[in-house]
Amino acid sequence: MSEHEHLTRKQYEELKAELAELEGPRRTEMVLAIKTAREFGDLAENFEYHAAKNEQGLLEARIRTMRERLDTAEIVEVADHQLVSVGSVVEIEDPTGKRLSVEISNLTKPGAVSPGAPLGEALMGAREGDEVEVAAPRGTWTARVISIRAG
Repeated sequence: MSEHEHLTRKQYEELKAELAELEGPRRTEMVLAIKTAREFGDLAENFEYHAAKNEQGLLEARIRTMRERLDTAEIVEVADHQLVSVGSVVEIEDPTGKRLSVEISNLTKPGAVSPGAPLGEALMGAREGDEVEVAAPRGTWTARVISIRAG
């Protein structure tokens, strides 16, 4: 990852907490799972052992990725709540009148939209009342910004 990832202080702390969970309790669980699987006998034919080792590899890769994200993160402050930026929670309305609330975030979590995703990209820099064109894979649609607040 050569580019800086923009995170608010809150998002940075959430990522740090997730990393602590992975490095602490999750890593401990993995070590115990491998130890238990090892006790089942011959490692060459021990499915549980190989599955646990595979899970351990995935966990360690996730930990490395998260450490790199934290090391290269650029903390941004949401200074202007009148413009959509990373950390903003934006309520939008689609052409059918359906309302949706999304947080502009580089973290994967429910209700979050990446600033690089079609919706996030269209919303960045918008103000309340603006209509933005969202160039989504299934076609372009218009979203109206109802409200903006800090996340």
